[in-house]
Amino acid sequence: MLSIVIVAKNEADKIRECLESVQWADEIVVLDSGSTDGTVKICREYTDKVFETDWPGYGPQKNRALEKATGDWILSIDADERVPPELRSEIEQAVKSERYKGYQIPRSSYYCGQRIRHSGWWPDYTPRLLRQGSGKFSNSLVHERLEIQGPVGYLRNPMIHYSFDDFEDVLNKMNWFSTQNAKMLLESGKSSGLLKAVVRGLFVFIKTYILRAGFLDGRRGFMLAVSNAEGTYYKYLKLLLLREEQSQKK
Repeated sequence: MLSIVIVAKNEADKIRECLESVQWADEIVVLDSGSTDGTVKICREYTDKVFETDWPGYGPQKNRALEKATGDWILSIDADERVPPELRSEIEQAVKSERYKGYQIPRSSYYCGQRIRHSGWWPDYTPRLLRQGSGKFSNSLVHERLEIQGPVGYLRNPMIHYSFDDFEDVLNKMNWFSTQNAKMLLESGKSSGLLKAVVRGLFVFIKTYILRAGFLDGRRGFMLAVSNAEGTYYKYLKLLLLREEQSQKK
Protein backbone atom coordinates (compact mmCIF):
# COMPACT_ATOMS: atom_id res chain seq x y z
CA MET A 1 0.00 0.00 0.00
CA LEU A 2 1.34 3.43 -0.99
CA SER A 3 0.41 6.68 0.76
CA ILE A 4 0.89 10.15 -0.73
CA VAL A 5 1.44 13.01 1.73
CA ILE A 6 1.09 16.69 0.80
CA VAL A 7 1.30 19.87 2.87
CA ALA A 8 -0.43 22.91 1.42
CA LYS A 9 -1.67 26.45 1.90
CA ASN A 10 -3.50 28.51 -0.75
CA GLU A 11 -2.55 26.21 -3.61
CA ALA A 12 -5.90 26.17 -5.44
CA ASP A 13 -4.21 27.04 -8.74
CA LYS A 14 -1.85 24.04 -8.56
CA ILE A 15 -3.18 21.38 -6.21
CA ARG A 16 -5.66 19.78 -8.62
CA GLU A 17 -2.99 18.84 -11.18
CA CYS A 18 -0.83 17.53 -8.36
CA LEU A 19 -3.65 15.35 -7.02
CA GLU A 20 -4.57 14.16 -10.52
CA SER A 21 -1.02 12.91 -10.97
CA VAL A 22 -1.16 10.74 -7.82
CA GLN A 23 -4.80 9.64 -7.63
CA TRP A 24 -3.68 6.10 -8.51
CA ALA A 25 -2.14 5.74 -5.03
CA ASP A 26 -3.89 3.79 -2.27
CA GLU A 27 -4.11 6.78 0.08
CA ILE A 28 -3.70 10.55 -0.15
CA VAL A 29 -3.13 12.59 3.01
CA VAL A 30 -3.24 16.39 2.88
CA LEU A 31 -2.33 18.77 5.71
CA ASP A 32 -3.64 22.27 5.05
CA SER A 33 -2.49 25.21 7.16
CA GLY A 34 -5.22 27.81 6.78
CA SER A 35 -6.02 28.06 3.08
CA THR A 36 -8.58 30.69 2.10
CA ASP A 37 -8.72 30.06 -1.65
CA GLY A 38 -10.59 26.78 -1.96
CA THR A 39 -7.60 24.45 -1.62
CA VAL A 40 -9.33 22.32 1.02
CA LYS A 41 -12.49 21.93 -1.09
CA ILE A 42 -10.46 20.74 -4.08
CA CYS A 43 -8.48 18.28 -1.97
CA ARG A 44 -11.68 16.74 -0.57
CA GLU A 45 -12.69 15.83 -4.11
CA TYR A 46 -9.76 13.40 -4.13
CA THR A 47 -9.46 12.21 -0.53
CA ASP A 48 -11.31 12.24 2.77
CA LYS A 49 -8.02 12.49 4.64
CA VAL A 50 -7.68 16.28 4.63
CA PHE A 51 -6.56 17.80 7.92
CA GLU A 52 -6.59 21.52 8.78
CA THR A 53 -3.74 22.51 11.09
CA ASP A 54 -1.51 25.37 12.15
CA TRP A 55 1.89 26.01 10.52
CA PRO A 56 4.98 24.99 12.54
CA GLY A 57 7.37 25.05 9.57
CA TYR A 58 8.01 22.73 6.64
CA GLY A 59 9.93 20.02 8.50
CA PRO A 60 7.55 19.65 11.47
CA GLN A 61 4.48 19.85 9.21
CA LYS A 62 5.74 17.14 6.88
CA ASN A 63 6.50 14.93 9.86
CA ARG A 64 2.90 15.38 10.98
CA ALA A 65 1.84 14.21 7.53
CA LEU A 66 4.08 11.13 7.76
CA GLU A 67 2.46 10.22 11.08
CA LYS A 68 -1.00 10.27 9.52
CA ALA A 69 -0.06 8.03 6.59
CA THR A 70 -0.99 4.35 6.96
CA GLY A 71 0.69 2.88 3.88
CA ASP A 72 3.65 0.51 3.85
CA TRP A 73 5.40 3.09 1.67
CA ILE A 74 5.05 6.89 1.68
CA LEU A 75 5.72 9.40 -1.09
CA SER A 76 5.98 13.04 -0.03
CA ILE A 77 5.29 15.62 -2.74
CA ASP A 78 4.49 19.33 -2.87
CA ALA A 79 1.58 21.07 -4.56
CA ASP A 80 3.84 22.37 -7.33
CA GLU A 81 5.10 18.88 -8.20
CA ARG A 82 3.70 16.21 -10.52
CA VAL A 83 4.26 12.46 -10.84
CA PRO A 84 4.25 11.56 -14.58
CA PRO A 85 3.23 8.05 -15.74
CA GLU A 86 6.83 6.90 -16.21
CA LEU A 87 7.70 7.75 -12.62
CA ARG A 88 4.50 6.13 -11.37
CA SER A 89 5.48 2.85 -13.02
CA GLU A 90 8.96 3.02 -11.54
CA ILE A 91 7.60 3.75 -8.06
CA GLU A 92 5.17 0.84 -8.28
CA GLN A 93 8.08 -1.48 -9.07
CA ALA A 94 10.38 0.06 -6.45
CA VAL A 95 8.01 -0.51 -3.53
CA LYS A 96 7.92 -4.23 -4.29
CA SER A 97 11.63 -4.52 -3.53
CA GLU A 98 13.02 -5.36 -0.09
CA ARG A 99 16.45 -3.98 -0.94
CA TYR A 100 16.02 -0.32 0.05
CA LYS A 101 14.41 1.65 2.87
CA GLY A 102 13.84 4.65 0.62
CA TYR A 103 14.58 6.25 -2.72
CA GLN A 104 15.94 9.48 -4.13
CA ILE A 105 13.94 10.90 -7.03
CA PRO A 106 15.33 13.33 -9.63
CA ARG A 107 13.35 16.51 -10.25
CA SER A 108 12.90 18.31 -13.54
CA SER A 109 12.29 21.91 -12.51
CA TYR A 110 10.83 24.89 -14.37
CA TYR A 111 11.70 28.55 -13.88
CA CYS A 112 9.32 31.13 -15.38
CA GLY A 113 8.04 28.64 -17.95
CA GLN A 114 11.36 27.09 -18.99
CA ARG A 115 12.83 23.78 -17.95
CA ILE A 116 16.23 24.35 -16.34
CA ARG A 117 18.79 21.75 -17.44
CA HIS A 118 21.86 23.21 -15.70
CA SER A 119 22.43 25.83 -12.96
CA GLY A 120 22.58 23.09 -10.33
CA TRP A 121 18.92 22.26 -10.89
CA TRP A 122 19.32 18.99 -12.76
CA PRO A 123 19.07 16.17 -11.88
CA ASP A 124 18.38 17.55 -8.36
CA TYR A 125 18.00 14.19 -6.62
CA THR A 126 15.89 14.48 -3.48
CA PRO A 127 14.75 11.76 -1.02
CA ARG A 128 10.96 11.52 -1.16
CA LEU A 129 9.93 7.86 -1.12
CA LEU A 130 10.41 5.79 2.03
CA ARG A 131 9.25 2.66 3.74
CA GLN A 132 6.91 3.31 6.66
CA GLY A 133 8.89 3.96 9.86
CA SER A 134 12.25 4.28 8.07
CA GLY A 135 12.81 8.00 8.43
CA LYS A 136 11.51 11.49 9.03
CA PHE A 137 12.09 15.07 7.91
CA SER A 138 14.56 17.39 9.57
CA ASN A 139 12.87 19.97 11.82
CA SER A 140 13.99 22.89 9.64
CA LEU A 141 11.49 25.69 9.05
CA VAL A 142 12.55 25.70 5.37
CA HIS A 143 14.83 23.54 3.22
CA GLU A 144 13.73 20.48 5.16
CA ARG A 145 15.17 17.14 4.06
CA LEU A 146 13.88 13.60 4.43
CA GLU A 147 16.38 11.61 6.48
CA ILE A 148 16.14 7.90 5.72
CA GLN A 149 17.65 5.26 8.00
CA GLY A 150 19.01 2.44 5.90
CA PRO A 151 20.07 1.79 2.30
CA VAL A 152 18.73 4.28 -0.26
CA GLY A 153 18.17 3.63 -3.96
CA TYR A 154 17.87 6.03 -6.89
CA LEU A 155 15.00 6.21 -9.36
CA ARG A 156 15.61 7.29 -12.96
CA ASN A 157 12.41 8.99 -14.06
CA PRO A 158 11.96 12.56 -12.81
CA MET A 159 9.26 14.26 -10.84
CA ILE A 160 8.08 17.46 -12.54
CA HIS A 161 8.56 20.59 -10.42
CA TYR A 162 7.00 23.93 -11.34
CA SER A 163 9.22 26.02 -9.07
CA PHE A 164 8.34 29.56 -10.20
CA ASP A 165 5.43 30.41 -12.50
CA ASP A 166 6.53 33.95 -13.34
CA PHE A 167 8.81 36.68 -12.06
CA GLU A 168 6.21 37.95 -9.60
CA ASP A 169 6.29 34.47 -8.07
CA VAL A 170 10.09 34.61 -7.97
CA LEU A 171 10.07 37.91 -6.06
CA ASN A 172 7.41 36.82 -3.59
CA LYS A 173 9.12 33.53 -2.78
CA MET A 174 12.55 35.17 -2.63
CA ASN A 175 11.27 37.60 -0.02
CA TRP A 176 9.53 34.92 2.06
CA PHE A 177 12.33 32.34 1.97
CA SER A 178 15.07 34.89 2.68
CA THR A 179 13.17 35.95 5.79
CA GLN A 180 12.72 32.38 7.01
CA ASN A 181 16.36 31.54 6.29
CA ALA A 182 17.53 34.62 8.18
CA LYS A 183 15.46 33.58 11.19
CA MET A 184 16.97 30.09 11.09
CA LEU A 185 20.50 31.53 10.96
CA LEU A 186 19.69 33.83 13.87
CA GLU A 187 18.40 30.92 15.96
CA SER A 188 21.57 28.95 15.21
CA GLY A 189 23.74 31.81 16.49
CA LYS A 190 25.05 33.02 13.13
CA SER A 191 26.01 36.64 12.51
CA SER A 192 26.33 38.76 9.38
CA GLY A 193 27.60 42.03 7.97
CA LEU A 194 27.06 44.08 4.86
CA LEU A 195 30.26 42.86 3.22
CA LYS A 196 29.40 39.25 4.02
CA ALA A 197 25.96 39.68 2.43
CA VAL A 198 27.49 41.12 -0.74
CA VAL A 199 30.26 38.51 -1.01
CA ARG A 200 27.90 35.59 -0.36
CA GLY A 201 25.47 36.87 -2.97
CA LEU A 202 28.23 37.35 -5.54
CA PHE A 203 29.58 33.86 -4.91
CA VAL A 204 26.15 32.31 -5.42
CA PHE A 205 25.82 34.09 -8.77
CA ILE A 206 29.23 32.78 -9.90
CA LYS A 207 28.42 29.27 -8.69
CA THR A 208 25.02 29.17 -10.41
CA TYR A 209 25.87 30.91 -13.67
CA ILE A 210 29.47 29.83 -14.27
CA LEU A 211 30.50 26.86 -12.12
CA ARG A 212 27.16 25.08 -12.63
CA ALA A 213 26.88 26.18 -16.27
CA GLY A 214 23.78 28.31 -15.84
CA PHE A 215 24.80 30.22 -18.96
CA LEU A 216 23.72 27.17 -20.96
CA ASP A 217 20.14 27.81 -19.83
CA GLY A 218 20.08 31.07 -21.78
CA ARG A 219 18.25 34.12 -20.49
CA ARG A 220 16.40 32.14 -17.86
CA GLY A 221 19.74 30.84 -16.61
CA PHE A 222 20.97 34.39 -16.09
CA MET A 223 17.70 35.39 -14.41
CA LEU A 224 17.92 32.38 -12.11
CA ALA A 225 21.53 33.14 -11.17
CA VAL A 226 20.63 36.74 -10.34
CA SER A 227 17.59 35.77 -8.26
CA ASN A 228 19.63 33.13 -6.40
CA ALA A 229 22.25 35.78 -5.66
CA GLU A 230 19.63 38.30 -4.54
CA GLY A 231 17.98 35.75 -2.26
CA THR A 232 21.30 35.02 -0.61
CA TYR A 233 22.13 38.74 -0.27
CA TYR A 234 18.73 39.46 1.29
CA LYS A 235 19.08 36.50 3.64
CA TYR A 236 22.33 37.77 5.14
CA LEU A 237 21.16 41.39 5.09
CA LYS A 238 18.01 40.41 7.00
CA LEU A 239 20.16 38.45 9.44
CA LEU A 240 22.23 41.60 10.02
CA LEU A 241 19.10 43.64 10.71
CA LEU A 242 17.66 40.95 12.99
CA ARG A 243 20.92 40.93 14.98
CA GLU A 244 20.78 44.73 15.33
CA GLU A 245 17.17 44.55 16.45
CA GLN A 246 18.04 41.84 18.95
CA SER A 247 20.92 43.90 20.36
CA GLN A 248 18.74 46.98 20.81
CA LYS A 249 16.29 45.01 22.93
CA LYS A 250 18.97 43.97 25.39
